[in-house]
Amino acid sequence: MAKIIPFKAVRPTRDKVSLIASRSYDSYTLEEREARLRDNPFSFLHIVNPGYKYHKEIKGEERYSLVRNRYQEFKEDEIFEQEAEPSFYIYKIVNRDNLVFHGVIGAACAQDYENNVIKKHENTLEFKEKIFVKYLDTVGFNAEPVLLTYPDNDALAKIIQNVMNVRAEYEFTTTYRDTHYLWPVTNSNTISKITEIFSEMETLYIADGHHRSSSSYLLAKQRKEQNSGHTGDEAYNFFMSYLIPESDLKIYEFNRLVKDLNGLSKEEFLIKLDAMYRIEDRGNEYYKPLKKHHFSMYLDGKFYSLHLRKDNYQINNALDSLDTHILYTTILNPILGIEDLRNDQRIDYSHGKNDLAFVKSKVDSGEFTVGFGLLPITIDELKQVADQGLKMPPKSTYIEPKLRSGVTIYDF
Repeated sequence: MAKIIPFKAVRPTRDKVSLIASRSYDSYTLEEREARLRDNPFSFLHIVNPGYKYHKEIKGEERYSLVRNRYQEFKEDEIFEQEAEPSFYIYKIVNRDNLVFHGVIGAACAQDYENNVIKKHENTLEFKEKIFVKYLDTVGFNAEPVLLTYPDNDALAKIIQNVMNVRAEYEFTTTYRDTHYLWPVTNSNTISKITEIFSEMETLYIADGHHRSSSSYLLAKQRKEQNSGHTGDEAYNFFMSYLIPESDLKIYEFNRLVKDLNGLSKEEFLIKLDAMYRIEDRGNEYYKPLKKHHFSMYLDGKFYSLHLRKDNYQINNALDSLDTHILYTTILNPILGIEDLRNDQRIDYSHGKNDLAFVKSKVDSGEFTVGFGLLPITIDELKQVADQGLKMPPKSTYIEPKLRSGVTIYDF
């Protein structure tokens, strides 16, 4: 059963939250980061990029120590304040497409990650885990929640709705035109009910944040070994999470772009595809697949529909049925020679919010030779892969909501 607990969040003062909240560091271009660091002294980017103060790029463990220093300075200057009592936080996002997400920010148990109560659907990279464990161990906080999802629950939905009936503590709109709301939950009876509802859930699923989850678990394991008086209740045994119902989760596809045809001519490539797919030339029609195991392809100024020849493909588990896996095992690897989907420089990805016009433009520009369009993976497919202990190919899902750093912070 899942263990989700309240915690004393470190939060921005109400007047500064819109200035502090930031996207993940890597999501900004160099020019965007520079502008925000130059023009906004309250941006959370100043904490995660402490070298800006010295006009120097600082890396590794030296950077981690400076991140901790900047964080402490924000607290000392009373830009951040800590909650007096452990609380949950109801968080709502209304994005520019009028999609609404709402859920609970709380602390998830690292032991649940180990015991597979919190289930995964993506592989993690060991070198990234090691780096992030060192980072967490030095800075001592989580600034962006892991996104977890749970089966829709009427009792929890009612509590969330009741909390949202009063004015939010935070209400701010980002330059992306997403509006964020936060309500602290301090009533002891409500906290107990939320804790109890989560304790009755057998499984939670990671939607976004696999490396953050795994690194938090590894840190908890490391600190447990270092602490002879370990009880399991220490703050390091938990990590900050945003838990939303499955029906709120929005999953987009990741389309694929490939730089060349692996030495094949267009005609040779199409003949090889014919062994596994029924191919139809759609000309200038923007063809988007409407069924699973159907794919869109854009090549040499034309769209094609590719329908998998099911008699030639065997499905033995949830992964075999996944369109991203099918595309890899039938085209990307055997025909186009792409083995490492994470690191091969010949392949790139475009999330489905960019649509097929973006794929077409990238191919027409000559930057890529061929593009493939897919349907989004469903929440049921994600859960089936996780339940069977399997892992999706990289870039199988682009999931919203995308969270901001620095709105709630978990100290450990």
